[in-house]
Amino acid sequence: MVTILWLIPSLPLAGFVVLAILGRRLPRRAIAWIGAGSVGLAALLAIVLAARFIGSPPPGDALTTTAWTWFEAGGLRPGISLHLDALSLVFTLVVTFVGFLIHLYSVGFMAGDDGYGRFFAYMNLFVGSMLVLVLAANLLVLYLGWEGVGLCSYLLIGFWFKDPANVRAAEKAFIVTRIGDTALAVGLFLIFSRLGTLDIQAIGAQALAQCPVGSALAVTASSLLLGGAVGKSAQLPLQTWLPDAMAGPTPVSALIHAATMVTAGVYLIARMHVLFELAPPVRLAVGIIGAATLLVAGVSALVQVDIKRILAYSTISQVGYMFLALGAGAWSAAVFHFVTHAFFKALLFLGAGVIILGLEDEHDIFKMGGLRRALPLVFWTFLAGAVSLAALPLVTAGFYSKEWVLAATFLSGERGHWLWIAGLAGAFLTALYTFRMVFVVFTWPATSPVRRRPVAGMTVPLVVLAVLSLGVGFLETPRALGNVPVFSSLLKPILGGRRLEPESLAEDAGLIIISSLVVAAGLFLAWFLYRRKTGLVRASGRGKAARLAFCFFCAGWGFDWLYDRLFVRPLAWLARINKNDVIDLPFRGLAGAANVGHVVLARTQTGRLRWYAAGLAVGAIIVIIVAVFL
Repeated sequence: MVTILWLIPSLPLAGFVVLAILGRRLPRRAIAWIGAGSVGLAALLAIVLAARFIGSPPPGDALTTTAWTWFEAGGLRPGISLHLDALSLVFTLVVTFVGFLIHLYSVGFMAGDDGYGRFFAYMNLFVGSMLVLVLAANLLVLYLGWEGVGLCSYLLIGFWFKDPANVRAAEKAFIVTRIGDTALAVGLFLIFSRLGTLDIQAIGAQALAQCPVGSALAVTASSLLLGGAVGKSAQLPLQTWLPDAMAGPTPVSALIHAATMVTAGVYLIARMHVLFELAPPVRLAVGIIGAATLLVAGVSALVQVDIKRILAYSTISQVGYMFLALGAGAWSAAVFHFVTHAFFKALLFLGAGVIILGLEDEHDIFKMGGLRRALPLVFWTFLAGAVSLAALPLVTAGFYSKEWVLAATFLSGERGHWLWIAGLAGAFLTALYTFRMVFVVFTWPATSPVRRRPVAGMTVPLVVLAVLSLGVGFLETPRALGNVPVFSSLLKPILGGRRLEPESLAEDAGLIIISSLVVAAGLFLAWFLYRRKTGLVRASGRGKAARLAFCFFCAGWGFDWLYDRLFVRPLAWLARINKNDVIDLPFRGLAGAANVGHVVLARTQTGRLRWYAAGLAVGAIIVIIVAVFL
């Protein structure tokens, strides 16, 4: 089991090394085999590891292994160590399996691109870094993977770097997430200085022993960790980078949104849940941030016209649901929604990629239309992802995970009722913007012919993800719908506690009925506006107030405008007036003195031997005088 554990992150990283060194010399078929094959082998080993772990759990339901000691300084002695338990196992399975399907899809999607080898090298590094993050036994190794996925997001968002807009989007993602990364780094320093360790399991034990509930250390440390999670997971107020990240190739968008970077913050909070349990104000803040984010992003998704930006805002909103569950202390519910979201969001992005490719790089949903008949396989698989995203009751994975999140939020206390209402509003918006997209893209009159059909390697991942988007939800069902606790039972030894259940079967059924009716209302309104009365949609955009509201929400509630005026422009102004910083003056003086000395000494180089001899004589006399009299 230990050997398999080390091989899982090592295979994608080895693929990266080979492609980084030999990528330009290898044929495309070899690049595809190395890039997709290394991740596929990691996925296969992850499945084998899961079977062994579940069939014969290690002592304590966890396995920790150390390859070597990284360094030793000031009492800090971190090891290059991996830790396997149910939580890291779930994330490993999703990262490797979904990552492999995206790699397989990319073989066909990127077939005509000049940077083929570079693309797969970056993608392998991305998957390898995420695996290091989720399997790390200590926070320093976790931070190594954390920075690795940040680097890869920069490289892949700006993959088509000849377009300045793509470069700006990559820089924006790197800079905005760096704010959260700084908070996380400070949190690591604080934890080590106060608890004397960065080992994740030891931190939990030390915190329980030393920190009472609500202590300053627990609140401060968890707040700093939350700052890191907010940046990586694109939650308010650091959500602005993710919509612009759509500048990268579509498989990159799928990987970022479904299996890697965006979910890193969710993993961090779930992994460090002991600290957050000791800091109730911070846990409440997590829930409030999630609720606010899912509403803000849901409204923005409703007015987008770029199909990938609709899905981007959808990701921000769905990760908001995960934060909502984390804030309610429903750790397992958050992880379950991560799993279902990974499948249906990867499916939707890959389906969108086929559409964009087929329509010659068209992103505007109102310039698509008629694709139900033109791309029938894409339509049915995309529809499977859409109904799961919208949480269509009873038959989709998204319904069971979102229902768990909403029920746990409602049962978490009086404040949870308000967050539950926000979650219901988000569910209504999700159903509305999702089927706005489906109706416009697939059922409106066709405006452009499909000029390129997907190859088999691109359609197989769509079918597999469609099946998972519908079926994986039955691993965890509420009491009123069969009471299947497979997923919560798997995570219970790690995340502790029990699934919050309503006091009666009637209350459980009532919560399910309410959320289902809300989703049905969103679906009906989408059908009414975008199928039945399409003229209302066109007429509504003619008024000045409607256009202003559209522009405001389409621009993400003006956060970029606000940040530009609050931070970017003042900083640029300070940089301009501070161009001649007084701190630089002494150094400039030294440089000037050296330059003057150079000019003076250069003039002594006349090339005349008599002057050189006279100079030697004068110098010797001066040395003798100094030696005699001083």
